[in-house]
Amino acid sequence: MDSDSGSDYGGEAPHFPRDLPNILITGTPGTGKTTTSEMAAEATGLTHLNVGDLVKAKSLHEGLDTEYDSYILDEDKLIDEMEDMMRPGGKIVDFHTCDIFPERWFDLVIVLRTDNNVLYPRLESRGYNPKKVNENMECEIMQVVLEDARESYAEEIVIELQSNSIEQMEENVSRIKAWRDQWVINNKKD
Repeated sequence: MDSDSGSDYGGEAPHFPRDLPNILITGTPGTGKTTTSEMAAEATGLTHLNVGDLVKAKSLHEGLDTEYDSYILDEDKLIDEMEDMMRPGGKIVDFHTCDIFPERWFDLVIVLRTDNNVLYPRLESRGYNPKKVNENMECEIMQVVLEDARESYAEEIVIELQSNSIEQMEENVSRIKAWRDQWVINNKKD
């Protein structure tokens, strides 16, 4: 990746001052990213940005992968589209992949994890084909998204949270709100 578009930025990442933090909520499909992101946006006043919806709405893809019934992401187009959105802060970004985004964009990266006995029925209920269900289950078992987050972002901003039930999602949202409130206090301009 080039230094302007990837989280493996080779030099000192530019920091753009902002009044509100940017948060990435990521995880294997079915872990509750969108539900948690929507709830967190409501609780914090931050803006929820569903990357999957953005990719579809702005045609930031190279077509449809019929085997997995999903779009083939054009990472460069996506990053170019999101750059100005991210600069002022105040976003909760919801996407199943995390290592494509510039590290400078995020102040907190949350990786949602779900137990296999909960995740499998969630994926089946979405109508995913068996190959897609099995691949996503394998990704969760192997902690692929968690490892990608740990390799792509500073250790101190990556947090793993369980997301098996509505109660856990509500607890996670409370933690996100408390973190956001503390971030605002810590980054208050004099």
